[in-house]
Amino acid sequence: MLCQADEADRERKAKAPGSLSGLHGLPILLKDNIATKDKMNTTAGSLALLGSIVPRDAGVVSKLRKAGAIILGKVSLSEWAHFRDGSVPSGWCARSGQGKNPYNISKDPCGSSSGSAIAAAANLAAVTLGTETDGSILCPSNNNTIVGIKPTVGLTSRAGVVPITPRQDTVGPMCRTVADAVYVLDAIAGLDYNDKATIKASKYIPRGGYKQFLKIDGLKGKRLGLFRNEFFNVGEGSVYAKVFERHFSTLRRRGAVLVENVNASKYLEAYSTSIDYETLAMTAEFKLAINSYLKQLVVSKVRSLKDLIAFNNKFSKLEKTKEYGQQFFLDTEATNGIGQKEKEALLNLAKMSRDGFEKLMEECWCKRQ
Repeated sequence: MLCQADEADRERKAKAPGSLSGLHGLPILLKDNIATKDKMNTTAGSLALLGSIVPRDAGVVSKLRKAGAIILGKVSLSEWAHFRDGSVPSGWCARSGQGKNPYNISKDPCGSSSGSAIAAAANLAAVTLGTETDGSILCPSNNNTIVGIKPTVGLTSRAGVVPITPRQDTVGPMCRTVADAVYVLDAIAGLDYNDKATIKASKYIPRGGYKQFLKIDGLKGKRLGLFRNEFFNVGEGSVYAKVFERHFSTLRRRGAVLVENVNASKYLEAYSTSIDYETLAMTAEFKLAINSYLKQLVVSKVRSLKDLIAFNNKFSKLEKTKEYGQQFFLDTEATNGIGQKEKEALLNLAKMSRDGFEKLMEECWCKRQ
């Protein structure tokens, strides 16, 4: 890595300004479910994958290397992207233990990409990459006070990433500033024939990339909905309320139109159901996705979800199986792929998401300050 950094420095000095990528020579840390075809391990935080060998770099890693970035290392995560058991603490994995929020070590670092957020917040690298299935970029970015971008599924390649479900998985930047995150997104977005979802999504990348939208007056006229009851109800006069209001004032000065008191709860309630369609669908999809990933590994002591369950049982002290369990794994292994029940769950999920989002956007647009 030091040799790569020295070479990048020489190239920057030798070549004309602007001729190299903005990421050329920059150190980047990856969530430990993003594959690298080198001496680094890709384990999803589990000791079961320690020593395994991947067939190739993940798609996003290939793009980062092409942009001249230096892959500095891997960061911890909630083991198996927080899909082993609901009782596993955020930020914990058997490989490296419990990740801590650098601003307050007693606070929840949140989400499976907690290590990426912690590393960015603690300035361990210029930028990091995380992955999200359901909140795993956004939540740790929020809790560790950094900028995270969750790209549309297929905008960035998931090839070579330890999966949960191809229907929801995505890879995105986690950085200290919006500009840094946008430059990384420009580098990793785009076509990768190893991930079919990118074939369609890459067509919508704007010509010239996303950095062209980094404008000083970019907020002018933009309507931003405030979910005060859901996220900013921290008590009038409290220190948190004052901080929020200061940021809201900054947004207004920059030209944004803040739509007050948008109510998301009524839409969540309208589409609430006793059936957890998301978990039902994800459970069936995970078995198919993880078995496929494990079978493609060049070297591995586990080749299926069944093997993972057996490993956790055999090494229960190391994996803390008795304390934290592996109920998601057990529930998933009990499924038989995507049957009629799972297809109905997927259809219901799509309808609920589409209808609820459309009504929420309608309220944000129609509501006046």
